[in-house]
Amino acid sequence: MFKKQLYTFLLLTYLTINASFSQESAVLKIKDTVFGNSLGYDPLSPSKAAFYSAILPGLGQAYNKKYWKIPFVYAALGSGVYFYSTNNKNYNRVRTAFKLMKAGKPYEFDGLNGNIFLSEAALISAQKGYKKDRDLSLLVTAGLYVLQIIEASTNAHLLQHNVDNSLTISPKLIKNTTNNRTIVGAQLNFKF
Repeated sequence: MFKKQLYTFLLLTYLTINASFSQESAVLKIKDTVFGNSLGYDPLSPSKAAFYSAILPGLGQAYNKKYWKIPFVYAALGSGVYFYSTNNKNYNRVRTAFKLMKAGKPYEFDGLNGNIFLSEAALISAQKGYKKDRDLSLLVTAGLYVLQIIEASTNAHLLQHNVDNSLTISPKLIKNTTNNRTIVGAQLNFKF
């Protein structure tokens, strides 16, 4: 019984393999009809945009001809630099006052001549707070700098792809005939 099944399996396998090679003579030739942009594909374009943005923030966006993004880049980086500068100035003021208080000299927050009085604990707490805020604003500014480099590179990469209206993804409602329920799906349409 086992030999009969083995011979039948081998015979069916041989016929299947033999039938799969039977269409070798048919050759299908397809003409390429994809239209690229007139400038062609430049694989170094994302690298150039990233390099230009690293040299001067906003220059990568100008290389991509997205001039409207440059004010946002400078506003983001400028606000980070502003907060760093303000927190650093306040940290140095409080630190100088703390050093003068420890030396027994009059300082900005000693409560004399109409000044605000801050105790030693308040000065230490203010120093820690301003230092933390200063370091955080430096970190956020560095992150925004890196983010604008990544944005310029990604935008240069995406500018080289075909994004016209003939490429669409749209939702589609499909009626299931077995149970008369509607199924929600997605449909990808390519129009040539």
